[in-house]
Amino acid sequence: MFGNKKSPPPQKRIDCLIGAGTTVRGDLVFAGGLRIDGQVVGNVSTADGQAGTLVVSEHARVEGDIAVSHVVVNGTVSGQVTASDYLELQPKARVTGDVAYKTLEMHVGAVVQGRLNHGQAEPEAGSVVELKRVQGA
Repeated sequence: MFGNKKSPPPQKRIDCLIGAGTTVRGDLVFAGGLRIDGQVVGNVSTADGQAGTLVVSEHARVEGDIAVSHVVVNGTVSGQVTASDYLELQPKARVTGDVAYKTLEMHVGAVVQGRLNHGQAEPEAGSVVELKRVQGA
């Protein structure tokens, strides 16, 4: 009925972990996959704009901008999120800032306080999708 609606699978491999109870201050540049269970105060991106996967777990917090091709958020992000390929906002995701994405999967319960910008490398005015919660839904 809905056709072949497969979203591109994010890379499965995680090469690095920032554990719970760990705080990193400063910009992070990585290759491959990164999972954050702790806190990062700084921007997070892949080296030279390469494809990569970032997972922000349920209790994790990022205070800075994110620029990664595949992003999965279930924690808190205070900053702009740019997912050049795929963005998944899981039920406990809390994003304060504009979001740019090519493909978006947003679960019930996820919250974005900012603009959703489809198909743009960086959030900018235009092509803005605004979501409104319907009372009783």
